[in-house]
Amino acid sequence: MQFTQLGRSGLSVSRLCLGTMNFGPLTSEDDSHKIMESAHGYGINFFDTANAYGLRSAGVSGLGEGRGYTESIIGRWFAQGGGRRERTVLATKVYGAMGEWPNEGKLSALNIRRALDASLSRLQTDYIDLYQFHHVDRDTPWDEIWQAIDVAVTAGKILYVGSSNFAGWHIAQAQAAAAQRGTFGLVSEQPIYNLLTREIELEVLPAAQHYGVGLLPWSPLQSGLLGGVLRKERESRRRLEGRAAQTLEARRPQIEAYEDFAAELGHEPGDVALAWLLHQPAVTAPIVGPRIQQHLDDAVRALDVHLDEKALARLDEIFPGYRTAPEHFAW
Repeated sequence: MQFTQLGRSGLSVSRLCLGTMNFGPLTSEDDSHKIMESAHGYGINFFDTANAYGLRSAGVSGLGEGRGYTESIIGRWFAQGGGRRERTVLATKVYGAMGEWPNEGKLSALNIRRALDASLSRLQTDYIDLYQFHHVDRDTPWDEIWQAIDVAVTAGKILYVGSSNFAGWHIAQAQAAAAQRGTFGLVSEQPIYNLLTREIELEVLPAAQHYGVGLLPWSPLQSGLLGGVLRKERESRRRLEGRAAQTLEARRPQIEAYEDFAAELGHEPGDVALAWLLHQPAVTAPIVGPRIQQHLDDAVRALDVHLDEKALARLDEIFPGYRTAPEHFAW
């Protein structure tokens, strides 16, 4: 396994992050535990979850019902001991509504306090390594947010703080407010980023580089569209529906060219997509969210894929990216 530091922090994390969103809704607890064991076996020490994950578990659909179930699965795995918690850099998130009453979601000081304690209880741990704001909260001032975080850090409940789905100016706003308080601020941002979805290159990526914020891309295979979907379609192994199917039809020529190029390189399409992210500036670790063990086994192969400048240039031809704003659209 390869390791790097999370943003400008001194925290060492694996170049792949284990995403747990499927644990509970799509992956049984026993299989989830086996995948986490396997991740440690591969040397992956970085696990990502969220307090709201698990909503679809047990077939529930009501607001709040089932949320937190994924954290509970992880907590019961930690409770088995054997150094499981100590070897894990644990990241979770706060923002999503956990119930129907006011102050059961978003980033008020009250919700941060309650949600953090609830996550600690479900995860069966006394601290969170990386506590992430799942979305920006436009209704809560940053002074309030950072004050609540300062209290939690002082209490030893949080070590580092990150964001998710922030715009570039949100990162700047958060870091400016943290600097005024003399606190460390954000060390990571978790955006959607892959060869098909590159909008963060306009402002989020340069903001992250400027402020020393590590990127943790989610959906690195764009819901499987970069994982050899056309071959699986031909072999009748996968049939897409909804938005993914619409995206496939709209961008089929690009995806065809991409799969052909991956074959030229001698690699699986999914391996190339993950390797491309690992070559991008500011990216700390793509988040891989396996549903079954094979998905994790496949993801680890990407660590051995080297893309030279010619290969990276060809991928840019197939999936054009963005220059930093305002150069991209102003001159």
